[in-house]
Amino acid sequence: MSRKQIKQQNIAETVVLIAIVAVLGILSSFFYARFDLTSDKRFSISKHTKQLLDNVDDAVLFKVYLDGDLPAGFVKLRTAVSDILEEFRAYGGANIQYEFVNPSESENANERNRVHYELYQKGLDPVNLQVKDKDGGTSQRIIFPGIVVSYKGREVAVNVLKNYVSASSSGNLQTSIQSLEYNLTFAIIQLMQPSAPIIGFLRGHGELNVADIEDISYSLGQFYSLRQVDANDELLAVDSVGALTYKLIVVAKPTEQFTEHDKFFIDQYVMRGGRVLWLIDNVMASMDSLTTQRVAMAIPADLNLDDQLFNYGVRMNPNLIQDIQCAMIPVNTALVGQQPQFVPAPWIFSPIVTPNPNHPMTKNLDMVRLEFVSSIDTVGQDANVQKTILLASSNNSRLAPAPVQIDLAIVGEPTSPEMFNRAELPIAVLLEGSFRSVFTNRALPQGCSRQMLQQQSMPTRMVVVSDGDIIRNQFKVTDGRREPLPLGYDRLTKQTFGNKEFLLNAINYLCGYDGLMESRSKEFKLRMLDKAELQNHRLYWQSVNVALPIALIVIAGIAFNLVRRKKFQKNA
Repeated sequence: MSRKQIKQQNIAETVVLIAIVAVLGILSSFFYARFDLTSDKRFSISKHTKQLLDNVDDAVLFKVYLDGDLPAGFVKLRTAVSDILEEFRAYGGANIQYEFVNPSESENANERNRVHYELYQKGLDPVNLQVKDKDGGTSQRIIFPGIVVSYKGREVAVNVLKNYVSASSSGNLQTSIQSLEYNLTFAIIQLMQPSAPIIGFLRGHGELNVADIEDISYSLGQFYSLRQVDANDELLAVDSVGALTYKLIVVAKPTEQFTEHDKFFIDQYVMRGGRVLWLIDNVMASMDSLTTQRVAMAIPADLNLDDQLFNYGVRMNPNLIQDIQCAMIPVNTALVGQQPQFVPAPWIFSPIVTPNPNHPMTKNLDMVRLEFVSSIDTVGQDANVQKTILLASSNNSRLAPAPVQIDLAIVGEPTSPEMFNRAELPIAVLLEGSFRSVFTNRALPQGCSRQMLQQQSMPTRMVVVSDGDIIRNQFKVTDGRREPLPLGYDRLTKQTFGNKEFLLNAINYLCGYDGLMESRSKEFKLRMLDKAELQNHRLYWQSVNVALPIALIVIAGIAFNLVRRKKFQKNA
């Protein structure tokens, strides 16, 4: 083959290649496909999220406050946010817009403080970092690892950094990245919701008051409409399309008996597909009683709910769980007459439990702090009801049958594992399915007719937790005013446990946001650098990273020249 023929062949091959690329480009405008080749599918979003983005009918703007000179961990978080927003844009098109903002870019201190204050007011939590400077010293820097999402004149703040007390810094980073799709999808749902679903907090039985649940109410109020409701026919009210007015009712630590009349309307609310979050103290005990005395008695509560809950599939036992994995309380160790001296001591009546890692509602949650909790048994063989344990005690726990004497002197007793030989005692249970009415084949309360009775429920859900105080926030006093502390905050250790997130997830799940929960099942693998390995073999890895790419280029060049020379020799 002559040189002229070779040249013509090369030109023809080039023209064919250009034509193929052009045709593929034209076809790609008609057919859309994305391929995620990562092992953990980190660039894939759930089917529910894709459907949601496809229904966005106006611009959604994400203002991401992760820009500027950031530490390495936050750079990874910034990259992950950018990746997920690019994925959102791929399915939401031009309606998905985002920008990265450095909230500390102004050199004017007053201007920086003003911007920081505005972000705090919008709901973004600041993080104070110790950063090493070029001279080897350290300085403090405030960053706001969060996003403000705007849609049709409304906006909602999303904090993307998780700071769990039970996790390392790399673990918190991993959880933060895994939760991005869930948090951002939930923000879009909040903004697109035409009307807020209604949650009713049951009253009339000594339940917690509004101030006791102020923190969780504020968080829920951004998405739901909250009301106080009595256990009467108001629970059975329906809207214009025939759905129950109340999406969910919350029974938050009742202390007085339920009448049969009240139980009937709660039961019929469930029969019509209503959802219930039961937060019940089956044994009455309180830390407040120990502030003035060292010994108090915990006695079984008589709420008249045992038969109803048993019928639905759980039995709340009259006991208290003691657990080696527990919170700390301040105990006065000074002698009588001396100045009080408080030291932290383990309080086995306050378990710290790990949520079920295998359910979307509780996966990737921080540990939950409880107080004076009872064990729960799942009962019955009803195939229509599925039972899932959400919270359970540690492997080193035990039971104290009520009545129980609660003595502060217990903090000095030994806590060997041999004495705490019970494991994974259920504390919170999810019930899903079709329930049978507790009033089937029973006399109805006065004023309730048989025409009202529905004996089998529509498919529905409920969560039963044996701790009414799990939803109760503590307070701090500022200038004579009581201000609620974040739910789950421990004033002694200054740590915030996962109480609020557990309850928010439970409420979202009960309200039917299953697709949203699907995105909580993601699990990414962070491929972090091994600092010890780098330190011990620094020169080796530097040499490999510098020399190997150069060697590969040289080898490729030599191989190309050899092949080219051989080809021309053959055609000469």
